[in-house]
Amino acid sequence: MAVIVVGAAGVGWAVYAKLDSNITPDNAAAAELARYEKERPTALVKGAQNILLIGSDSRSGDGNAEYGRDSGTERSDTTILLHLAADRRSATAVSLPRDLMVDVPGCLRPDGTRSEPMFAMFNYAFQVGGSGCTIRTVEKLTNVRIDHHMVVDFHGFKDMVDAVDGVQVCLKAPIHDKAAKLALPAGRVTLDGEQALGYVRARKSLGNGSDTDRMDRQQGFLGALVNKVQSDDVLFNPVKLYPVLDAATSSLTTDPDLANLRGLYELVRGLRNIPTEHVQFLTVPRESYIYNANRDQLVEPEAEKLFARLRADATVAVTKEVPLDSGTNSSNAAPVGEATPAPTFRGNTAAEDTCG
Repeated sequence: MAVIVVGAAGVGWAVYAKLDSNITPDNAAAAELARYEKERPTALVKGAQNILLIGSDSRSGDGNAEYGRDSGTERSDTTILLHLAADRRSATAVSLPRDLMVDVPGCLRPDGTRSEPMFAMFNYAFQVGGSGCTIRTVEKLTNVRIDHHMVVDFHGFKDMVDAVDGVQVCLKAPIHDKAAKLALPAGRVTLDGEQALGYVRARKSLGNGSDTDRMDRQQGFLGALVNKVQSDDVLFNPVKLYPVLDAATSSLTTDPDLANLRGLYELVRGLRNIPTEHVQFLTVPRESYIYNANRDQLVEPEAEKLFARLRADATVAVTKEVPLDSGTNSSNAAPVGEATPAPTFRGNTAAEDTCG
């Protein structure tokens, strides 16, 4: 019995050590943020968490070279601001368009030099200064304090999908896209990791070709992924959870506080019981940039109303269709304690069927 107990403990420790060592701490971003701590927003609600999720288009690393030539320039292919309510009864994921025109602060480059502040596309921040510069840009744009961040590459995304045995989506029409390596029929389809990556990254051949349409597709897919994880009880089943954790941690770079299993566990523990109808996805209110139709700009005051609600940990309501002139309602009431209905934004929840 003693041998069995010690042996089991050894296996458990080996598994823990492997997963723990998989995660890469983003010390460079931590140092950059510490340097500018006095400029950063203050967290207003104790217990609420804001996590910046960054999908990197890096071609370096295992399995990423097949998606294009490694130019040495890494950009943020997808960026999502995830807000977790203090009571952990809801989660709101806000997509930030990569083509959004924003003020990017001067940031530390990988070569040790500093860039000049610039008005540029949002994904320029990651290109010039990595996750630290992206966080500072988001905080400047939203005045929302970013508590944690995660960066995942193509390979990590694929492995995550494969670890849950694929994710089901609903296609209104067949897809034949050589560039995205997709040949899929219409209707309900379960995508493996390779197919899922092509599906969420495709831009020119699916929908109307816009980045907004692509973000809608990404949000629908993430909702389906959340649904799959919860419906299969992955978070409660060690046998199912291990491959997911292994896939997630192997290609994950996070702030130092999350760069260990204990940190990730503390974050995930409060998410297990959030109903899928309270896991919401939306894109920040945006429109074509006035000087370039291929770029985006914020729609105001709707965008600021959204940011104000995130700062105050107030309810954010989403619906599939909202009139063009009502990114929010017309109320000017404060986010907390208002008597009028909460503003409504176009978006979806993880509970919604992608087939409608």
